Amino acid sequence: MTPTIGVAVTFWRARYTPGVTGTDSTQRSAAAGPARALGRLRGATSGALVMLIIQFALGIGVNLYITPTEGGVSEAFTNGPLLALHAVLGVLLILAAIDLLVRAILVRLRVVIAVSAVGLLAVLAAAGNGIAFLRDGQNGSSMGMAIAGCVALLCYVVCLRVLCLPERARD
Repeated sequence: MTPTIGVAVTFWRARYTPGVTGTDSTQRSAAAGPARALGRLRGATSGALVMLIIQFALGIGVNLYITPTEGGVSEAFTNGPLLALHAVLGVLLILAAIDLLVRAILVRLRVVIAVSAVGLLAVLAAAGNGIAFLRDGQNGSSMGMAIAGCVALLCYVVCLRVLCLPERARD
């Protein structure tokens, strides 16, 4: 086989999609929508993972260096910048978890929808334990935050893994 024929066959295989009719630009634009949505979902999942890791590190700092005075939610913004940053990032994580679930629903990947829903519940559980920790200062609330955060982290790692699989193996 000459190199010219091999290049032509490779070029033809790359452009041909079985069962799809239309021009090449039509095929590319039809495939770009779902591919773009999957790419955005992967990016949002990666962003949530980074936010969770930062949140976990901030939580360790809060646990080591800040003692709650049983003041409730308002204490999050009056007890130093570390706790305020931890609280603000927690709210942003809730919004990011909702965004991920909505994006997963729009892409219609059942596994990612289910795992994103569990991730959202874990983030909400961590927030609830955080509010309880500010109210009572109990170690159990702090442990609940950490465990819920780790569950959310695991959920989003699974989402990212599923989103990086070939299309045939996703659902």
